Amino acid sequence: MDHSNPPSRRPAPPTGWKRLAARLPVHLFRIGLGPLFGRRLLLLIHTGRLSGTSRTVVLEVVDHTRAPHSWTVASGYGPTAQWYRNLQHTPQATIQDGRQYHAVNADFLPAETGAAIMARYAEAHPRTAARLCAYLGLPADGTDAGYRRAGELIPFVRLNCDPACHLPRAAAGRRPGKPNA
Repeated sequence: MDHSNPPSRRPAPPTGWKRLAARLPVHLFRIGLGPLFGRRLLLLIHTGRLSGTSRTVVLEVVDHTRAPHSWTVASGYGPTAQWYRNLQHTPQATIQDGRQYHAVNADFLPAETGAAIMARYAEAHPRTAARLCAYLGLPADGTDAGYRRAGELIPFVRLNCDPACHLPRAAAGRRPGKPNA
């Protein structure tokens, strides 16, 4: 399914004081309080497609795998969300997960994969999934099939950890070419 035609009932991103409230987690990550969110949220640091400057947004983690490291996030506001468009332009980014930083590459998932992800998410978080779909005006009737239909309309992005991010580090105190005594 094509994500370029989001449902017309999808709300506009928040503005004014609601935007300030929505941006509060960004500031909490910046002052070192990212671990308060557990594994549920991450801070995405990406490059603006027009300005070329660093941009940040906090996103909910829909799925996380440890080997290889990857985080799946959803663009609830559709393919026109600024962070989504910026990643399409420059898929290399950095995430902050708790207190750890990871270099990642964005992989835009097909609608069929999004359907399966949304069904798993709804099974794990039924109340949150129902509220999310209602807020976004997505067709979900509480059934697995309903959540799959909703998932086809949500653009999902997998943030894959750059393999160099998790190479083994040299033993502490060792310098190349010098054996430890």
